[in-house]
Amino acid sequence: MKNNLKKGTSVETNIAVFRGKGIRKSIHNNEWWFSIIDVVEVLTGTERPRKYWNDLKKKLSEEGYDELSEKIGQLNMQSADGKYYDTDCANTETMFRVIQSIPSPKAEPFKRWLAKVGYERVQEIEDPELGTKRTRALYKVKGYSDDWIEKRMRGIAIREELTDEWKKRNVTREQEYAILTAECRPPRGGVD
Repeated sequence: MKNNLKKGTSVETNIAVFRGKGIRKSIHNNEWWFSIIDVVEVLTGTERPRKYWNDLKKKLSEEGYDELSEKIGQLNMQSADGKYYDTDCANTETMFRVIQSIPSPKAEPFKRWLAKVGYERVQEIEDPELGTKRTRALYKVKGYSDDWIEKRMRGIAIREELTDEWKKRNVTREQEYAILTAECRPPRGGVD
């Protein structure tokens, strides 16, 4: 993967904390990218995460997972010593694939969670009502009122009906969708 950063250009490095350890992350191409070395260190406990990652890359390539290497880029991220270095990074989807490849007991809880989420999504494909119930439950856990949740769910359903109608009427360009969506936006403070 080629990123569109000029050589030597640094990205703003943020830190996510997982199990008490920092994982560097940055926004690139409008999505989060994570330092693979940091994730490997957290999930394996190895003293040499770079070596582990290099060995894992080689193993994956030998097993035919070449598409993985195409989805990894180097971002110039700030290190613990305050200097910036080119660092192997991956977006969330690719990072999940890397995590699935790590044979470590520390990675197993995360792998089980990924399997559970994947299973739930397959169930939702078979029964879309499950997705609606899951969304309602998530809003409830986040502390939203029943009234807010009902308005939000109604708004989502109406928006889906509206975009389906636009498709029927051959609204295809992103700019057309943007204009129509802007026209439909509720006033500030409304449910979006």
